[in-house]
Amino acid sequence: MYYTQILIYLILSSQIITLQPMAAHITRVSPAMERTGQWIFSQDIPTDIIVQVGEAKFPLHKFILVAKSNYIRRLILESKDHDMTRLDLSNIPGGAEIFEKAVKFCYGVNFEITVHNVAALRCAAEYLEMTDEYCDGNLAGRTDDFLVQVALTSLSGAVVVLKSCEELLPIAEEINIVQRCVELASAKACNEANFPSRSPPNWWTDELSIIHINFFTKIITSMKSRNAKPLTIASAIITYTERSLPDLVRDRSGNTITTNSSISVDSVTRKQQRDLLSSIVNLLPIETQRASFPINFLSCLLRAAIFLENDDVCKKQLEKRISAILEHVTVDDLLVLSYTFDGERLFDLESVRRIVSGFVEKEKSVSVFNGGDFRDVSSTAMLRVAKTVDAYLGEIATISELSISKFNGIANLVPKNARKVDDDLYRAIDIYLKAHPNLDEIEREKVCSAMDPLKLSYEARVHASQNKRLPVQIVLHALYFDQLQVRSGNNDKATPDAQSMRSQVKADVSLAKENEALRTELLQMKAYISDIQTKNQVGSTSARISNPKKPTFFSSVSKKLGKLNPFKHGSKDTTHIEDGNDIDHTKPRRRRFSIS
Repeated sequence: MYYTQILIYLILSSQIITLQPMAAHITRVSPAMERTGQWIFSQDIPTDIIVQVGEAKFPLHKFILVAKSNYIRRLILESKDHDMTRLDLSNIPGGAEIFEKAVKFCYGVNFEITVHNVAALRCAAEYLEMTDEYCDGNLAGRTDDFLVQVALTSLSGAVVVLKSCEELLPIAEEINIVQRCVELASAKACNEANFPSRSPPNWWTDELSIIHINFFTKIITSMKSRNAKPLTIASAIITYTERSLPDLVRDRSGNTITTNSSISVDSVTRKQQRDLLSSIVNLLPIETQRASFPINFLSCLLRAAIFLENDDVCKKQLEKRISAILEHVTVDDLLVLSYTFDGERLFDLESVRRIVSGFVEKEKSVSVFNGGDFRDVSSTAMLRVAKTVDAYLGEIATISELSISKFNGIANLVPKNARKVDDDLYRAIDIYLKAHPNLDEIEREKVCSAMDPLKLSYEARVHASQNKRLPVQIVLHALYFDQLQVRSGNNDKATPDAQSMRSQVKADVSLAKENEALRTELLQMKAYISDIQTKNQVGSTSARISNPKKPTFFSSVSKKLGKLNPFKHGSKDTTHIEDGNDIDHTKPRRRRFSIS
C-alpha cells in the first residue's frame, strides 16, 4: 500500500524530484547518473537498488522498475538474495545512454524519441521485456508507433534507423527492425530512380552510401527482386564504392575524391578494404547488351583488387566484365590498370593481357559462329581495339623495366589483319627502341617482329628508311617495297596490297642478309690469314738469324755439278730452230739436280 501511494505521488506530482547524494563508497559517478538522479530520488524516498551499466551506476527503486520491466522483475524474484541491492545490466543494447531513457519512461518522465535512438530504444525495450503484453502502453509499443508513423515514412529516416542498427545486432534483426528498414529503403530508392522527387535526381544514392556494406547488400538484393533497372543499381553501387574506398577508386571525372590521399598499408585496414571490395564486386549485376558500369570504374576496381591482393575469383570477374566491353575502352582506362597509385611504376601487365586476349577470343568465336574463318577477325570493334592497344603500347613503351617479351606479348594478341596499317604499332616500337638504347641487333629484331613493314603507310616507310634505331632487315623492307612501287609505276602514296610481294621481298632481304654475312666472314678470314702470315714471316726471320745452316758435303757437290750442267740456263744457240707457231717459247722449268 505504501509503494502504491508513492507511485501515484510520482506520477501525478508536477514537482521535479531532486537527486539524493550518492553513498560515500561510490567512487565514480557518471554524468548520465547525475542527470537521471536529479529527478529520480527524493530525500523522503531512499533508493533500494543500484543498476550498473558498464561503468555507470544508477541508484533506483525496485518497485518502479518492476512495474514496467518483466526482465528485472524476473531477476529479482529468481535471485537467491531476497534483499538484492545490485543489478548488472551492462549487456543492454544502447548502453548507459539508452538505459537512462528507459528509466525515465519507467518513472513517467517525458523524453525525446528520434530516428537516431528509436532503434536502440526498441531493442532495449525488447531486452528489458518492456512490452505491451506485460504492461499496456509500454516502451516497445511507443517505439513501434514512432517507427511506423515517423521513421519509416521516408528514405532518409529508414537509412538513419538502419545506420543505428549497426551497433544493435543481432537483436535488431531478431525483432525485424533491419528487414523493415531494408524493404522501405529499397522501395523508396526504386521509386526515386524512376520518378525523382528532388534535385539532383540521384540524391538517393548518397543517402544509401552511409550504411554498412551488409545492409547495403540487403538493399541492393531487395532492389533486384523489385526488378530495378541495371543502371539504377549501378548508380547506387558506384556512389557507395566511391564513398567507401575514396583512396582506391576514382570518381567519374578520373580523379581521386580526396586530395593528397595516402594509400593505407596497415594490414587490418587492408583486410577490411579487401573484404569490402569483394562484397561490392559480388553485388555487380549481370551485364546485358548495354554496359551498366563505366569502364573507367571497372578499371579502378580491378586496380584496387590487384593492389589489395584480392583472390583470383574477384580479379577474373572484373577482367571478364572489362573484356566484354573492351571496344569502348580508352587508353587512359588501360593505363589505370597499368600504373601504381603514384603513377611511377608498372603493375603486373597480366591483367591487361588477359583482358585483350578474352576480347580477341570472343571475336573469333563470333566470326566462326557467323561462318567465317577464326583467323579473319576484322570487325569494327576489333579494329577499334587494335588501335587502342597500339596507342597503349606507345604510352608504356617508355618504362625502362618493360621487357621485350611483355611488350610483344600484348602487341601479338591483336590479329595481323585487325590492323589496316601498322603506323601506330611502328610508333610504339620506335618509342620503345628510343627508351631502350642498349638493345643489340637481335633484340631490336625481336621488338620489330610484331610489326609488318609492308603495311606501313608511305610517310611511315620514309621515316623507317631513315631511322637508325631500326634493324637492317626492317630498313631493307621499307626501301625494297618503295623500289617495287617505283618499278611498277605506282607513285601514289596510298598503301597498296602487300601480300602479293611479300614472298619476294622476304627472299631478297634474306639474300641480302646472307651476302652481308658472307662479306663479314671473308673479311674475318682475310684478317685471320694475314695475321698468320705475319706471324710466320717473323718466325722464319728469327729462325734464320739464330740458326744459320752450315754447308754439307752433298750440298757442295750438288752446287758444283749444277754449275757444270749445260742445260741449266737453256741453250744459247737457236740457229737450228725453225720458226713455227707450235713451238713453246715458255721459260723452261728450273730443276734441281743431285747425285742421289
